Amino acid sequence: MDVLRIEGGNPLTGTIQVSGSKNAALPILAATLLTEDPCTLENVPNLSDINFMTQIMEYLGSTITQETPGCYQIQTPSLKTKAPYELVRKMRASICLLGPLIGRMREAEVSLPGGCVIGQRPIDLHIKGLKKLGCVTSVKNGYIHIRADKIKGAHVFLGGRQGSTVLGTANLVMVATLTPGTTRIESAACEPEIVDLCHMLIKMGAKIEGIGSHTLSIEGVDRLHGCTHNVIPDRIEAGTYLVAGAMTRGDLTVKGAQIRQLGALNDKLSEAGVHLEVIDDETIRVDGNASELTPIDLITLPYPGFPTDLQAQMCALMSVTPGLSVVTERIYPNRFMHVPELQRMGANISIEGASAIIQGGTPLFGAPVMASDLRASAALVLTGLVSEETTWVQRIYHLDRGYESMEKKLQSVGAAIERLPQTAMPAEFID
Repeated sequence: MDVLRIEGGNPLTGTIQVSGSKNAALPILAATLLTEDPCTLENVPNLSDINFMTQIMEYLGSTITQETPGCYQIQTPSLKTKAPYELVRKMRASICLLGPLIGRMREAEVSLPGGCVIGQRPIDLHIKGLKKLGCVTSVKNGYIHIRADKIKGAHVFLGGRQGSTVLGTANLVMVATLTPGTTRIESAACEPEIVDLCHMLIKMGAKIEGIGSHTLSIEGVDRLHGCTHNVIPDRIEAGTYLVAGAMTRGDLTVKGAQIRQLGALNDKLSEAGVHLEVIDDETIRVDGNASELTPIDLITLPYPGFPTDLQAQMCALMSVTPGLSVVTERIYPNRFMHVPELQRMGANISIEGASAIIQGGTPLFGAPVMASDLRASAALVLTGLVSEETTWVQRIYHLDRGYESMEKKLQSVGAAIERLPQTAMPAEFID
């Protein structure tokens, strides 16, 4: 396994280009299974999650070629209906294969994806929605079995305890495109990644109304055809680098930031005293020298609220911000696995229920730390960039799930960061 070695103290100066969105690309890759025709996907990020998804798709019958970096040609003339555990277990988002399999083949057998370190993420809303469409479902031996011989359009309410379900919405939309009649989905997720999926499906011949709202109406069609689609940039990656620029007091420009998708983040960064300059619709500059960091209260909420996937990074920012900040997690209340590792680096954070109470401004020092999940990994890297001495971030395979060449992008703007084999660590630090 590899580790990251970081020497803190360098301000980030220059420009970082945001890669394609992981959370958009995964269901979009799955959507290509809805047709026998070839599809071309552009701006697909080079991530381990993407590699896992393409492996599963190839097992199911897809022929996938990578023409150039980020550009995939995909065709699936025939399709298996069972996605086995040994493949699905590697990535929770593989549950979005349910929709295409049911839509095209009228049956599916997919291994349940299992638990997640950030908290329970059940698929009960997926199943509820499929049952409303007339699917017969059962769970046996760790697999969910679906038969859809009598599937038809229906009214589906997808709200849950933590709000809308993003992957559940993706699954229901994909099924509905090839389901006779009209399907109306209320309390649908309206994240940009769902919008991007809908735009691709329309290119394939789907009939969808209400895109970008919490109510989607889909009129089923007999078949879908191939298309070419460019995946949107990754708003979470963009947000991570904006926070990095603020933390390091740098002068950092982030390109591909999709300003209209970052309203909640930009609002909170401005409230925190971060000086932001919007250059155009896809470019934001962080001027760390002009920023005067101040503490904030923050609550994560479904889109367009503050994204849970940027919560850990904001905890890192508040750790270097003098004063008392409160960060409350409303999506995954247990999503504070990064806190003990930040504490090892000197951060003054306590957990009270679903909130992190952060007394910022205390000195931070490098330490050997363990990444527990994707966004926790990013928070540890950001904290290492501003800590004294050396930080060793272990288990960075989590980071590789969602950030394309993070260490190379940070190196390009002045960070002292390098990827090394774990054996390069001091012996006393190796897990």
